[in-house]
Amino acid sequence: MTSPARSLYDGVAAETASIVIHRYSTSFSLAARLLGRDVRQHVENIYALVRLADEVVDGVAASAELGPDEIARLLDGLEHDTLEAIAVGFSTNLMVHAFALTAREVSFGPELVEPFFASMRADLTEVEHTTESFSRYVYGSAEVVGLMCLTVFLHGHIVTDARRATLVDGACHLGAAFQKINFLRDLSADFAGLGRSYFPGVNVTTFSEAAKSGILDDIDTDLRIARAALGELPSSSRRAVALALGLFAELTVRLRATPAAVLAETRIRVPNTVKLRIAASAAAGRLPKEHR
Repeated sequence: MTSPARSLYDGVAAETASIVIHRYSTSFSLAARLLGRDVRQHVENIYALVRLADEVVDGVAASAELGPDEIARLLDGLEHDTLEAIAVGFSTNLMVHAFALTAREVSFGPELVEPFFASMRADLTEVEHTTESFSRYVYGSAEVVGLMCLTVFLHGHIVTDARRATLVDGACHLGAAFQKINFLRDLSADFAGLGRSYFPGVNVTTFSEAAKSGILDDIDTDLRIARAALGELPSSSRRAVALALGLFAELTVRLRATPAAVLAETRIRVPNTVKLRIAASAAAGRLPKEHR
């Protein structure tokens, strides 16, 4: 039986995680509101840890003028604390504690956590990627997050092996699309501010229409595979994932319409009014259409 003190601590940890998603991301906050009550908190717990790791690597830690070695030490410590919290069920870090509550309840662990931190760690040392390192990075930084969320979505549901395989493939491709879209939107900031060039063989200073089209074609394939799996999701998560798909599809349309030279200097966004329209469509159960 859970003690009142433990219930209070767990609740405060969950509330802390929820604050993060609502303060950091309009898009993810919108999507979270479409999740069923049985899965929403778990997804918010996952998002909070992902955001915390990102702040260590690229955010507040750097602005606090910490050196690369100190940032690496903090990231290693966060990974250790996360794995320990999953093992023992407690952390003094409220966001780590909330994440561990979810991991323990829905049953995922080092097999997804360690690749995530490996990709976060790569950002400290790798400024250019090969095809192989890019695939490995995208898997760890985004696809495993999709798999964490899928584990939440399927918790308590009986699914066939074939259906699970379709959903796993869809989750990985949706995560990959999300990450590639962000890389494309942040070309200039990543290169000028962080010295990174994620896409293999792509030079930001000579970014071309052909390079842009090739990347977007790849993203369209990811979205097509994710869209095909959408109908297999439980109803408690289907509308939220439909919203994510709709937002990503809208971004690809805007990215295609933006000249490569402009894209290399400007971050493309979806206006809030358009986000709300896409959210209303997803809430009504309408599946996002394929844009080409």
